[in-house]
Amino acid sequence: MENAGRSVADVISTRFGTGSSVLVYSGVGRNGGDGMVAARHLAARKFKVTLRLVGDARAITDPIVLQNWFALKSMSSSVKIEECRDSSSLSESDSDVLVDAVLGTGVKGKLRQPILRAVQVINASRGFKVAVDVPTGIDSDTGEVLGEAVHANVTVTFHSVKSGLRKAANFCGELNVTDIGIPPEAAIYAGPGDVEAVIVRRPSEAHKGQFGRLLVIGGSETFSGAPCLVALAAYRTGTDLVFVAAPEKTARVISAFSPNLISIKLPGECLAVAHIRLLREHIEKATAVAVGPGLGQSIKTVSAVRRILPIIRDSRKPLLLDADALRCLGVVKKKLFDDSTVLTPHGGEFQAISGKIPSKDLKVRSSEVKEFAAKSGAITLLKGATDVISDGERVRLNDTGNPGMTVGGTGDVLSGIVAGLMSQGVNTFRAAVAGAFINGAAGDLAEERLGYQLTPTDLLEYVPKVLNDPMCHKEIHQKRLQ
Repeated sequence: MENAGRSVADVISTRFGTGSSVLVYSGVGRNGGDGMVAARHLAARKFKVTLRLVGDARAITDPIVLQNWFALKSMSSSVKIEECRDSSSLSESDSDVLVDAVLGTGVKGKLRQPILRAVQVINASRGFKVAVDVPTGIDSDTGEVLGEAVHANVTVTFHSVKSGLRKAANFCGELNVTDIGIPPEAAIYAGPGDVEAVIVRRPSEAHKGQFGRLLVIGGSETFSGAPCLVALAAYRTGTDLVFVAAPEKTARVISAFSPNLISIKLPGECLAVAHIRLLREHIEKATAVAVGPGLGQSIKTVSAVRRILPIIRDSRKPLLLDADALRCLGVVKKKLFDDSTVLTPHGGEFQAISGKIPSKDLKVRSSEVKEFAAKSGAITLLKGATDVISDGERVRLNDTGNPGMTVGGTGDVLSGIVAGLMSQGVNTFRAAVAGAFINGAAGDLAEERLGYQLTPTDLLEYVPKVLNDPMCHKEIHQKRLQ
């Protein structure tokens, strides 16, 4: 945060002389903290600085942001502070420079007051506009405009260009990519920050179904546990409703397994083409679909999977494919998917869909996953001692997890976590990266208590713990380094 804020001050200092007036619009989160640091450095360089806090100071919870807020409050002779708790206190300014540090990455949904008013006021003011990391109102992943967005003259973004900034170039102005001291490993390996980026905030007026409706298509006469684990893991991420579509006898077993599970009973012993009409109705209602756990590979099932996938794709619903559904694909030789689809193969399944045994060398393995993701079009999460996640351009790695997780079913828990996040509107690549970390961290926490004698349901208890406190894995990570 210190490096980020100072880099914003550097960009302004190279364009404007000492004594120029700067108005910083700061949010109550970490992006706001960057703006507070910038305000402090600009004041030290003799700029006339005002900081408008957009929101209530009591809503600042991050300890580092709080530290910078208190530092600014002690600078009463060099920084003017205005706390704007509602939109009525925000008005246009004649300052030479306006800094947008209201919202950063990971924001979803339409802007609300007073943030919306802050965006309108910034745009209506004549000064030179500098956005911190991403213009407020732009989805950093998709480039979507969340109702309204700041039109910046310059966007100072950190470490690398976010994919959404390329798609929202009209709002970014000149892009200035700044190194803020993030080591390469921090950018490659999944960590607590990836979890924080996918946490879905809930307003007090939230209602049932608002946070996802996941449809799981799986199960067979032989396998009933796998779809149960997917569904229960999705619930643990906060998904509101999970429906499991399975052959009739298996669906009854699933219903008896837990009162939390809602089953859709498909006549017969396995998934078949005849079920498509019934499934189409549930696909339309779902916000994401997971296909594969425990399906089996009968001829009827392979045919049904191949017929169902285009229906899901045409419905534009996020899709996760795992286990037997992957083997139903055969070797993928062309682009079948887009980035709304996540594939979660283990080594054998990756060989089945790519035609290659994945290399034991991590660097080569990463290139193989990236190449396959680009060819298939789908985000690919190759499970292993080190998970490899790629969308065909980016590659991320995850090293949480332990040998006790070789027990069957932990991959189903992973699928449920990723699909659950997707059902709540989380970007698919972010969901895959965060899901890999959450699943492995939950397994590590379970291993700390139980040793390597784990069952997949042991992980379920710890999924909420990792989501609510992503740093809870820190001690385990440090022990491994020692």
